[in-house]
Amino acid sequence: MNDAPIGVFDSGLGGLTVARAIIDQLPGEDVIYLGDSANTPYGSRRLSDVRALTLAGLDRLVELGAKILVIACNTATAAALQDARERYGEQGIPVIEVVTPAAKQGAATTRNGRIGVLGTAATVRSGAYLDALRAVPDVEVIQNAAPRFVEFVEKGETTGEAVTEAARQYLAPLIAADVDTVILGCTHYPLLTGVLSRLLGPGVRLVTSSEATANATYSELIDLDLLHSPRAAGEHAHYRFLSTGESPEFSALARRFLGPEVHGVEVVAPTRRVGEDR
Repeated sequence: MNDAPIGVFDSGLGGLTVARAIIDQLPGEDVIYLGDSANTPYGSRRLSDVRALTLAGLDRLVELGAKILVIACNTATAAALQDARERYGEQGIPVIEVVTPAAKQGAATTRNGRIGVLGTAATVRSGAYLDALRAVPDVEVIQNAAPRFVEFVEKGETTGEAVTEAARQYLAPLIAADVDTVILGCTHYPLLTGVLSRLLGPGVRLVTSSEATANATYSELIDLDLLHSPRAAGEHAHYRFLSTGESPEFSALARRFLGPEVHGVEVVAPTRRVGEDR
């Protein structure tokens, strides 16, 4: 048994969708969440910069005692997964990511073999989902970048005319390709499922990485005997939320999405800014 917390890292507040799923599936586990709001969005950055920012954030979670790391950001996964697994594997700390679980779920969900992927520009350029789905027979993947979605969510805008118009534009090539499944390749995007579902219609299923990633986290903790020891009667898990930038929207959306689990968001100094030497 290992009573250290689960560390969850994201470029901002989108990874709260993953944190929510982890808390629901593993209610006995402590969680530390770090959102790099000072450097968000990651999707428009060079992958080399995203890699540096991601490793710096994961380093901080390790310093805070995380027993397992969850990269709750598709762009960060695409940029830094291999390096992260090499770096923290040497310390005996497993690393969970969001791309593979979502790809597997998408492959299991599609009925006509046409899967759409909405992601940040960096995630789409990386080809992470194309690689993850390459071995699946009879599957065609249609990708499109949806860069404004992260900006909307980080500002707390999840409905409205501007969001709907942007969604209509981003979804157009996927609808034209007759996809029956759309993978939301960014953990910010599930906060826009109302608009996306309405535009896509009932015949298209949305796939998010949150539940699948929480399942992968649970399996890893079981396999490595890292589950938290049984708690005493009345004892609750502890949740800590950190942000590298001042963001009233972060606190508001965190409470809206996670509810009473969020007692406050701690603002911490950025671990790194793009352009700095490591």
